[in-house]
Amino acid sequence: MKKLVLLIIVLVQVCAASGQGKNSRIPNLRSFDERPLHFGFLIGINTMDFRVYNTGKAIDEQGNMMYGDVLTLTPGLNIGIVSSYKLTRDLNLRFLPGISFGQRNLTYNVYDREGNFIEQKEPIKIKSTFLEFPLLLKYNAFRMHNAKPYLVGGFNTRYDLAKNRQDRLLLTSLDGYVEFGAGFDFYLTYFRLSVEAKASIGLANILNPDGTGEPGDEPYTKALDKLKSRIFCLTFYFE
Repeated sequence: MKKLVLLIIVLVQVCAASGQGKNSRIPNLRSFDERPLHFGFLIGINTMDFRVYNTGKAIDEQGNMMYGDVLTLTPGLNIGIVSSYKLTRDLNLRFLPGISFGQRNLTYNVYDREGNFIEQKEPIKIKSTFLEFPLLLKYNAFRMHNAKPYLVGGFNTRYDLAKNRQDRLLLTSLDGYVEFGAGFDFYLTYFRLSVEAKASIGLANILNPDGTGEPGDEPYTKALDKLKSRIFCLTFYFE
């Protein structure tokens, strides 16, 4: 993953350097924003997280309680294609189907009925491979020579291709997300490069209260009331 991040940074720097020609005062791609429809591709880095709602109830006859949380974030990868349609001078409708890979490590701490810490369970590694179908609106600010800031927001439907029966938990595969973010467009010699930071907030409770049905797994589900997904992305668009 570190090599991938380094590769993206080097690629961005090379692209930016290629956009600086002798006539740097002349804007690049002057008619780009006049096109009604254009395409491209994206590559990005994500971190997947859970908003964890604990029940605070006893999980055994001794009155012990267990609380789950995501203590560390693990970087993942997302790739996709870009279809952008110009609605007005400042507004574009963007459809960005793709696939993303990531992992969330859900850790449980166990306490007795007096609130004293007993132990920390081995984290549950929840790996996800999402098919994504985001439909977003992009609001463009005024172009400043070869750069332009923008805001983006909309809705994303994600389907997890990974098995829904995770280790010790049972999760649902389909979820809807509200997405919002901001970025910059950079107009280079031959294409437009965009750098965007975006947050995705899951709307559904993806925890299945029935659990896995396996002996010994009941406390991991009983300790939780809800699990809601959150994903943060840094994405590079090439259009």
